[in-house]
Amino acid sequence: MAPTLPGFDYRRVPVADGVTLNAAVGGSGSPIVLLHGFPQTHLMWRHVAADLAADHTVICPDLRGYGASDKPAEDPHGTAYAKRTMAADIVALARALGHERFALAGHDRGALVAFRAGLDHPQAISHLACLDTLPTLDMWQVMHGTGAAVGFHLYLMAQPPGLPEQMIAATPDAFFGHFLDAWAQDPGAIPAGIRAAYLAACRDAVPSIVADYRASATVDVTHDQADRDAGSLLRMPVTVLQQDWGAALGFDADALWRAWAPDLRHTTVTCGHFMAEEDPTRITAELRELLRR
Repeated sequence: MAPTLPGFDYRRVPVADGVTLNAAVGGSGSPIVLLHGFPQTHLMWRHVAADLAADHTVICPDLRGYGASDKPAEDPHGTAYAKRTMAADIVALARALGHERFALAGHDRGALVAFRAGLDHPQAISHLACLDTLPTLDMWQVMHGTGAAVGFHLYLMAQPPGLPEQMIAATPDAFFGHFLDAWAQDPGAIPAGIRAAYLAACRDAVPSIVADYRASATVDVTHDQADRDAGSLLRMPVTVLQQDWGAALGFDADALWRAWAPDLRHTTVTCGHFMAEEDPTRITAELRELLRR
């Protein structure tokens, strides 16, 4: 049996165009939605969610294309996995659960969805946290030279449909397991049962995961550029937590984020990429600080 979040109820919630999301819901109080990253599922929030549920309604969905949520086919224009579409899923999910306005935190891929939700649905997002990512437009602009090798998967999954899916599906556990190993400073933070659940979920979702990444090299860039040109900003309080990979690649992450978010708290962490699992006490404290702003 797949692991679950203890004390949380599981629901399947229709959101749009026949797509249903799997979501764990627990606690009571003001709502916060937690979005997972790659190559994970909602289980990455197990420690943080349990703490926040003491005084908040906590909603932890699997993003479309991931985990136990629906995995619609990729369309020729990339809109099925555009972050605009995925953000609309999350707003619809919260509304279906009775929340017109909520705090939103995302890690990695989930942070890109959260970022887009903050721009597209400012009336719905009260507070925003993004963990260990850059907005898509900025990410492509700072990736260059040999330093970009760390993001080889971004370039692989940006290729036209066919080859990336075939290559990854040929050895999915090795591919997805590589990131679980390479990006964690504390391997014990992802125990065997959770790791197995992540790999099983990814094994069943290769086409949709690739489609999510491919959208970030196409339609997502278009949407970000349109907002940059229009001067769109994240007007809610924003917290960004990142490893210091900006120093390694030669860019100022704080400045990049501040161009989007005037009310910003940007903090560098010392743990690995999977920070909600490697340092859940710190991440929970940062989210609680955000919610007080």
